[in-house]
Amino acid sequence: MQKNKLHINIVADDRECKGGVIESLQQIKNVDLSIRRLSVGDYQICRRVIIERKTLKDFAVSVIDGRLFKQMIYMANSKLEGVLILEGKPSNSAEIGIAREAMQGALITVSLIIGIPVLRSKNPTETANLIVYIGRKIESITNGGVQRHGYQPKGLRYRQRYILQGLPGVGREKADRLLDRFGSVEAVISAGIDDLQTVDGIGKNIAEKIKWAVSERVTSNSPKPFDSEPSSVEAVLPGLQSITSYTSQEH
Repeated sequence: MQKNKLHINIVADDRECKGGVIESLQQIKNVDLSIRRLSVGDYQICRRVIIERKTLKDFAVSVIDGRLFKQMIYMANSKLEGVLILEGKPSNSAEIGIAREAMQGALITVSLIIGIPVLRSKNPTETANLIVYIGRKIESITNGGVQRHGYQPKGLRYRQRYILQGLPGVGREKADRLLDRFGSVEAVISAGIDDLQTVDGIGKNIAEKIKWAVSERVTSNSPKPFDSEPSSVEAVLPGLQSITSYTSQEH
């Protein structure tokens, strides 16, 4: 196919060398692959998209130790589009040491609140194919393959406000005030309860809820990281199997 002849530029983080994805990328034609240290994400595609790849085990550990949401916020604040690829078969979820509800809650936070799309792959080979597939779609759009009427890039301010609006008791106006006061999402998250209360409309109750939402660790003994009806989780995300899966038809 003609689009398979497009050269895709991919940068892989050097810490991914043992994951199996780089080896698979090297076997795919018309992929210009370079390996170096990336400050955000594991793979960069065509200088447009950042990919964070996590196995099911990596994902569970990053939820428990608190790294996941910080990584996702960094990606959301990047000038590039961020994507999380969750790698592994759903049948492995019982072996990773975290409750199903905790993983569902984390995925809802990543995709709906922070705004990072979550894609699924079965193994490193499929992850590599998915990365290349994304690159080819990008190149196809760049070369006029898809008309995107009315498309407008999202600015940094929009992204930051969108993230903060997902915090308890924070709507659009309070999100703007928080950004005006602290300058970044990271600074808001790092702020203490007293500092948060210096923002108009942020009382002690809301400040405490914000600190709880961004600092509470999720463990297998505490499966629900934020207030929600149990049925709402099932309605939005029935299980890991329901997350967008990828089946390559072009490789």
